[in-house]
Amino acid sequence: MRNTLAALAIIAASPALAADGPFFSLSNTDFVVLIAFILFLGVLVYFKVPAMLMGLLDKRAEGIRSELSEARALREEAQTVLATFERKQKEVQEQADRIVAQAKSEAELAAEQAKVDLDKSIERRMKAADDQITSAVKAAERDVREKAAAVAVAVAGEVVAGKMTAKDNDGLIEAAIKDVGAKLH
Repeated sequence: MRNTLAALAIIAASPALAADGPFFSLSNTDFVVLIAFILFLGVLVYFKVPAMLMGLLDKRAEGIRSELSEARALREEAQTVLATFERKQKEVQEQADRIVAQAKSEAELAAEQAKVDLDKSIERRMKAADDQITSAVKAAERDVREKAAAVAVAVAGEVVAGKMTAKDNDGLIEAAIKDVGAKLH
């Protein structure tokens, strides 16, 4: 404290050397200002203003430190939350990729199954069509045979009727009766 006052006195005295007349006189304004300044500093020291200022500055520094530590804590919490969200996003992306891959494989399997089912359906329809064609051919052959037989019987009946006499007719009837009688016994 003494060193401070001595330094202040030396600094304050340098302009005083340039003044006219004795320095330590109440008529010298520089001296009066110096005394007033020293008294002002004394009042400040008496009322412990420097300690209060230091206390306020300490409080302010402590407040800044607490705000900084709070900001660090908030930053760490934000980084934790960000890491959590990034991890969740990664998990969701992986799950979405798995779902897409599974959907693609299921779609491929469904397409292959549909192709197999279509081939089977075409094969069944072709077989049914072949069966219908075969049945139609058999029916047509049967109709042709029946008509041919009917035509042949009609023609044969006309030919036989034209060439047969009553005696031949009686002989055929008797032979038929014998034949039926032999088959029945």
